Amino acid sequence: MSWGTELWDQFDNLEKHTQWGIEVLEKYIKFVKERTEIEIGYAKQLRNLSKKYQTKKNSKEEEESKYTSCKAFQTTLNEMNDYAGQHEVISENMTSQITAELTRFVQELKQERKSHFHEGRKAQQHIETCWKQLEASKRRFERDCKEAERAQQYFERMDADINVTKADVEKARQQAQIRHQMSDDSKGEYSSVLQKFNREQNDHYYTHIPGIFQKLQDMEERRIGRMSDSLKTYAEIDRQVVPIIGKCLDGITKSAESINGKQDSQMVIESFKSGFEPPGDVDFEDFTQSMKRTVSDNSLTNTKADGKSDAKVPSKSRGKLWPFIKKNKGATPEDFSNLPPEQRRKKLQQKVDELNKDIQKEIDQRDALTKMKDVYTKNPQMGDAASVGQKLAEIGHNIEKLRFEVQKFEGWLAEVEGRLPVRNDNSRRQSGLYETQNTTTANNCAQDRESSPDGSYTEDQSQETEVKVTPTEFDDDFDDEEPLPTIGTCKALYPFSGENEGTISVAEGEVLNVIEEDKGDGWTRIRRNEDEEGYVPTSYIEVYLDRNAKGAMTYI
Repeated sequence: MSWGTELWDQFDNLEKHTQWGIEVLEKYIKFVKERTEIEIGYAKQLRNLSKKYQTKKNSKEEEESKYTSCKAFQTTLNEMNDYAGQHEVISENMTSQITAELTRFVQELKQERKSHFHEGRKAQQHIETCWKQLEASKRRFERDCKEAERAQQYFERMDADINVTKADVEKARQQAQIRHQMSDDSKGEYSSVLQKFNREQNDHYYTHIPGIFQKLQDMEERRIGRMSDSLKTYAEIDRQVVPIIGKCLDGITKSAESINGKQDSQMVIESFKSGFEPPGDVDFEDFTQSMKRTVSDNSLTNTKADGKSDAKVPSKSRGKLWPFIKKNKGATPEDFSNLPPEQRRKKLQQKVDELNKDIQKEIDQRDALTKMKDVYTKNPQMGDAASVGQKLAEIGHNIEKLRFEVQKFEGWLAEVEGRLPVRNDNSRRQSGLYETQNTTTANNCAQDRESSPDGSYTEDQSQETEVKVTPTEFDDDFDDEEPLPTIGTCKALYPFSGENEGTISVAEGEVLNVIEEDKGDGWTRIRRNEDEEGYVPTSYIEVYLDRNAKGAMTYI
């Protein structure tokens, strides 16, 4: 079936139909564009949603993310991020494989259609021109025939009239002959034009128009085939990401199956375990014995003992019921002494690990600068080795500071680990400490109590003081003591901020008095004036001890 033979007289309808076909393709392209925009928007919203619920660094959420349920949730968020990526792939592939290619194809179709219909209009104009020529030749032949007939009739009238001269008759005869000749010429021209028109018309309807319409038919069939292929591509693009989306969903399912309630419960124990033993039984305090006493030496002795015991019970014994001690709401101590032992050990271990990482970074930077300095020394034109040397000195100073910090925290860590029960590696990583108990063992409350003869109890004075006495009370005790004597002087090599409690700030080059030398912990106690004293790192100062001063080290 061919358009050229079946639709030879439907030029206008074919023009409308082919235009409609291109509009259908353009509508499909618009549909795909809007689909890609939806996919991009959906992917963006999914990514934003995943980002919104991601664990924030250096926050409480990051610490809580160790639980299997939280890990599974984070895995789900990551999988949803990958899921969003597949929708971006759909959008990209549809844009490149469908929208872009079909847009180019539509432009080519429009140009081709325009060319074919331009050629068809030219053919129509040509046949119309031939038809007009035929009509003009026909009318001319008809006019000449009528004029020849009228001339013949006039000649016959003149010839029959006896009153007309012979010359007039001859003139009429000649005129009739001329008209007959013109009629014969018009007839011949009309016949020739008619034959030409018939040939042109035959070529037009059997050759030119069928050829043009066949091209239009081929073009339309290509358009339909291209749309068919594009729809298959549309489905295939979606089908290609289905396995990956399936893997994302499988990952979510696998993460859900990895949730372990028992393991999370164990982590709760490791996170919040204090390291203390539960308090023991509270001893019965018999306040009726004073009523039963008789006046004797023994009762007098017992009365004194009871009086001593009663004086201590209300204020001292309750201080050892550690679960009910109010926590210090002020600034967190540097040694985390406000935490239970397990938690303190955990925090100290984290601090040591962080400081070691910082030291390693400084060492790596120092090694890099050392290599750079060697290059600058061998090739001065490449840079100033002195400037690198200053930076190296600064880094060395920073490393020294960090090492003293590590030594300080490792000392506290060794202290708390030395008094805790032996535990496995996992619990060792979950260390910490409680309140201000820095130097005593956290044992059973009942073990810290000493029963008196009358059934009441007393407590160890050093442990009790560490529980009940606040930093302010310690400061008051120091104020009551006699100032320590000066055992030497020192000069500050570097500035020290002295932000932590018990330290003192110094400026570079400042000269101060030494009142207590370094006892191996890396700190020296100094005094600026009678009211201002504290500790500074020994590595920050140059000490000049007075050999004759009381308490100064004697060198042999």
